[in-house]
Amino acid sequence: MAEEPTEFWGELAIDPVEIALPRGSGFTLRAYRSSTSFAPTDVSERPEDDDPFARKPDAVLEDDEEELPDFDEEELTRQALGQADDEDGKSRKSGKASDTSVDLEPIDDEESAESSDDEDEDDAAEEDEAAEEDVEEVPLFLTHKGKLLLFKSAEGLVEFVKSGAANDMSQLPEWARLADEIDVDQVEPADDDTYELDLVVENLRGGHDAWDPNLILSAGEVARDLAYSLRLNDVLGMLSPGSPLDDLDEALRSANSGGVGGFLAKRRVRKIGAQQASLGWRTVIGKISGIVDWRD
Repeated sequence: MAEEPTEFWGELAIDPVEIALPRGSGFTLRAYRSSTSFAPTDVSERPEDDDPFARKPDAVLEDDEEELPDFDEEELTRQALGQADDEDGKSRKSGKASDTSVDLEPIDDEESAESSDDEDEDDAAEEDEAAEEDVEEVPLFLTHKGKLLLFKSAEGLVEFVKSGAANDMSQLPEWARLADEIDVDQVEPADDDTYELDLVVENLRGGHDAWDPNLILSAGEVARDLAYSLRLNDVLGMLSPGSPLDDLDEALRSANSGGVGGFLAKRRVRKIGAQQASLGWRTVIGKISGIVDWRD
């Protein structure tokens, strides 16, 4: 008896995903693994994204509007030396020595060594704890050299997996079994793994009353995963906490919760500019579409 698709993917901890973009819809794979268990995709051959948090060389900040006065370096040096002489003179007049060194009691060598060993052990333990805390499960897609591999048919995805072609997901220990056992009938993405990014911008343009929270929230989920996996720094910045698009997600999520909080959240949603939201999402989808390697 053939294994059920959900059972098959559950044992592998890998899922088939369907993503619809303006150019079309395609299948790929996604898994969540420890950030230390695999090497991220190589983006060295892909043009680097601009750091969304970096200030441009010619960018003007509010504090830059007032020009700062020019300083004479020689004059600053003379002032600094004069101030140091004055402080030294004041110290001598008050009877205080300018020498700030401190005489320490001699420490027994054995006690010093034991203390040093204890400190080293404590530091090592703290580093191990910090390392464990830093390890988290992160998304990994079927990618290669900074590109998302997206297949227009389930047959194309299965053929690629079985072909032995290079990809970033092949470093997973479950890949060999996947390549051996996968078939077309098993490529059935669950509803939660189907994303309609092609509909987001049009939905947002329709105005607040037309907004579909489930559509927008699911788009935010996969967009963040893709941005992390494919190292799209600008997209990560646009969807980061505190950004306008993240505020939109939070408001929609709260509005769906119902109750008084949901009522207040709906009022917050109506204050979000439809044009700003649609333009922001158009940029995000454009960035994602630009790193897709369509197959079939």
